[in-house]
Amino acid sequence: MIALTEQERRILSLATPVAEGLGMEIVRLRIQGGRRPHLQIMAEKAGGAQTDVEDCARLSRALGPTFDTADPIKEAYTLEVSTPGIDRPLTRPGDFGRWVGHLAKVELARPIDGRRRFTGTITGEDEDGAHIELEDDVELVAHVHEMSRASLVLTDELIEAARAAGNLPPQPDEDDLGDLEIDESEDDTDTNEETGDVT
Repeated sequence: MIALTEQERRILSLATPVAEGLGMEIVRLRIQGGRRPHLQIMAEKAGGAQTDVEDCARLSRALGPTFDTADPIKEAYTLEVSTPGIDRPLTRPGDFGRWVGHLAKVELARPIDGRRRFTGTITGEDEDGAHIELEDDVELVAHVHEMSRASLVLTDELIEAARAAGNLPPQPDEDDLGDLEIDESEDDTDTNEETGDVT
């Protein structure tokens, strides 16, 4: 689920070695449509280590030359690099196992008994997939590749866990930070870097 479309997968193949060279991992990559496409890349330090604004800025700067050369998006577009945030998407094998005990919402690619969307508590992850306890002690077991979308649900417990791990993003009363965005123009002259935001 890191990338969904063929174009996103191609961009992921370009971005992954760049991120790995900086000790980072791509969590999710999406292209959102519109007159000016928006390329959103969520990334974090390997193993989920604390990731800050400068890490995102460093990755953004490193991706520039690679994207300029490969030109994966022909028209002018906007690049945003950010961290996954507290209520992060769960896109890779192992992601669920890191968040046992927390609430997650999952959308399956194929329905089970006519149902695609589920919310429950993560109880584990193994070779059978992610284990999620639903209401009435019903358990959903599914692999990441069987899902079309999955993320943690923002709860007080999740916020406390993020705070304890030192991964709580800057709060509005602490820092006034904007999104990290880089405009990529067709002639490579319309590039604008702004202050990064850990979201």
